Amino acid sequence: MDLILLLKAFLLGIVEGATEFLPVSSTGHLIIVGDLLNFNDDRGKVFEIVIQLGAILAVCWEYRARIGHTIVSMMTETSSKRLAVNLLVAFMPAAVLGLAFHHAIKTYLFSPITVAIALIIGGFAILAVEKYAPEADTPEVDDMDWKHALKVGFAQTLALFPGVSRAGATILGGVVFGLSRKAATEFSFFLAIPVMFAATTLDVYKSRDLLGAADLDVFAVGFITAFFSALLIVRGLLRYVAHHDFRAFAWYRIVFGTLVLGYFWP
Repeated sequence: MDLILLLKAFLLGIVEGATEFLPVSSTGHLIIVGDLLNFNDDRGKVFEIVIQLGAILAVCWEYRARIGHTIVSMMTETSSKRLAVNLLVAFMPAAVLGLAFHHAIKTYLFSPITVAIALIIGGFAILAVEKYAPEADTPEVDDMDWKHALKVGFAQTLALFPGVSRAGATILGGVVFGLSRKAATEFSFFLAIPVMFAATTLDVYKSRDLLGAADLDVFAVGFITAFFSALLIVRGLLRYVAHHDFRAFAWYRIVFGTLVLGYFWP
């Protein structure tokens, strides 16, 4: 048993879970931390894909009652049917563009420099949204219609660029299009489930030849750590957005991105 490798898995699991649902880019942090830990080879990249499932399951667990109710009642209850339709509509833009450009994105955009630039630009974008976003006219997820969902779906496509942040694109996109912070954050959580399951399944399938039984302990440590750290973030973020805006995350992105740019600049 390689204790150093298990420690790296533990640290990356914390990073994944702590950043997946915050507007700071989990992919960007994994690329950077993986590079610093020298765990960024093909095996490390597959590991990063697998531990995302732990973060996804944290959302599934936290919202298990709502998800279960939606599944069993979507044919009979208007609110459940609307949520299911909205998730499908919001899912499609990223699914189509992700399939079309998956290889190019993985080949050319996954590097600390591109991530650092995206972190900085995204930070200034958050500050702009906080200053100019319209007043919310949709207080709850159940008040959304398919047009809100489609707009959030197109906002989510920005996150195909590593470092932008899927959570940031969907939450801030929702705020720009009239959702309350609570509604935008909750919809971002729900939307993460089909989007991340689809993306993770595709990546695991493409990298299946790199998976082996010898890596089971490393993957298990990262998976479990990502689950519990993500669960804490999911529970805390809704309480946070009820009383705060996202400027703190914007300044974090700008400072962190600048440090990373300086560290990795050739």
